[in-house]
Amino acid sequence: MADVPSPLAAFVVAEIRRARGGAGMTQETFGRGAGFSASHVSAVEGGTRALTMDFIKGADRALKTGGLFERLVASVGAPSWFLPWLDAERAATQLRYFEPNLIPGLLQTEDYARTVLRSVDILTTDEVEQRVSARVERQKILTSDRPPQFVAVLDESALRRYGDGIGAVMAQQIAHLIALAELPHIHVHVIPASSGLHVGLSGPFALARSREGVWVGHLENQLAGVVIDNDDDVATLQARWESVRNEALPRRQSIDLLKEVESQHGPQ
Repeated sequence: MADVPSPLAAFVVAEIRRARGGAGMTQETFGRGAGFSASHVSAVEGGTRALTMDFIKGADRALKTGGLFERLVASVGAPSWFLPWLDAERAATQLRYFEPNLIPGLLQTEDYARTVLRSVDILTTDEVEQRVSARVERQKILTSDRPPQFVAVLDESALRRYGDGIGAVMAQQIAHLIALAELPHIHVHVIPASSGLHVGLSGPFALARSREGVWVGHLENQLAGVVIDNDDDVATLQARWESVRNEALPRRQSIDLLKEVESQHGPQ
């Protein structure tokens, strides 16, 4: 498995060492539970051996954390510019996503996410898998005890991606969208191709409402992203949201269109 980058690795190693000490485990005892030798544990804790995801998963097993350290790396390991939005997303009571070209990350299947991330040719296979894991971890907010109301507006072109080997991936992804759209707190709306040009084609954006009733937005480009909290800019994004939402089909008609497109992608 890929090494965890520094300085995140140093922080995680220190937390694992602290948890091991708190549990009264020697390096040897901890290693047996984690699946590593005492010398390996010593080398990781001493900084002479790289921290890997395998070691982190082993630490979760040995310490019976329920996957705490793996989730920590998956979330904190996101790009620094994405962390403020992750915080807003986790705390949101309402989420609004508009995507003209791709399925929103919170609604992606693992295979779809993997296919999209593989198109970034500077990422190694291990880096792709780490990002897929992080994306899946983010999605847990939609199945939590108190999930946010989630509304996604997609352009029909995002559903009609064709190419060698992706038919089954797209069919599976759209079937996943249909299943999610049947949940009471998730709404998926599609802007049909017949709508022609509309303001949303300028780019994707998202909005999150906190429990205090404060809205923030998020814009992402090829290099990075930024949280929008200026009142005027948030108001502009909310106006854009109303525009794209009004272009979209109602919920049931959107699901019917999803089913139609799913059948055109062929068998899963």
